[in-house]
Amino acid sequence: MFELSDDLTAVRDMARDFARSEVLPGAQSRDQSHAFPTELVARLAELGLLGVFVPTEYGGSGLDILAYVLALEEICYADAGVGVIMSVQNSLASWPILAFGTEAQKMKYLPRMASGEWIGCYALTEPQAGSDAGAQRTRAVKTPNGWRLDGTKMWITNGPQASVAVTYGNVDVESRHRGVCAFIVEKAFPGFQVGKVEEKMGIRCSSTSELIYDGMEVPAENLLG
Repeated sequence: MFELSDDLTAVRDMARDFARSEVLPGAQSRDQSHAFPTELVARLAELGLLGVFVPTEYGGSGLDILAYVLALEEICYADAGVGVIMSVQNSLASWPILAFGTEAQKMKYLPRMASGEWIGCYALTEPQAGSDAGAQRTRAVKTPNGWRLDGTKMWITNGPQASVAVTYGNVDVESRHRGVCAFIVEKAFPGFQVGKVEEKMGIRCSSTSELIYDGMEVPAENLLG
């Protein structure tokens, strides 16, 4: 019979105590007000839950996927909105950089994301294409200093709060999905805008929005990988 190790049990219990004592009490009011839980996100960072499987050399907790899932389950029990924020920060924003980023990219972005200094998001879905990467219309054109991105993404979780977005653009339309590349985009880059923030039926402390790339210049070193 499978049993959790002492370390995994400790992670689960820590997340459970935090979720029941700090996350659960305000869940209903946050959902009603659509209020992004800034203070709770800071607490997630303090507890090491924004970089659960990020190695310690990049500022993370250095734990495994099972530890991450156990912690996430406890947070979602208390407030699925807070759980979604945590999930996107770990799985969709940090993991691609950890898995495919250069050493310089990992050193620049992962510590800031694990500490909660920078919130991340994952920008793939588009109005005309959904999540079909091969059909997306966001274009990435090579420039002397890097890339220029033009396009619109939609339904992007953490979009309004994100300081960094793992963004997909097509560098070769004829190649469809084989022409798609990922870029690490910062909100400070000229041409980056947050568009419409969606009205949702639930999970409303987690913001979902459009992201607009209007001739945004991306440095060459921000091509992921």
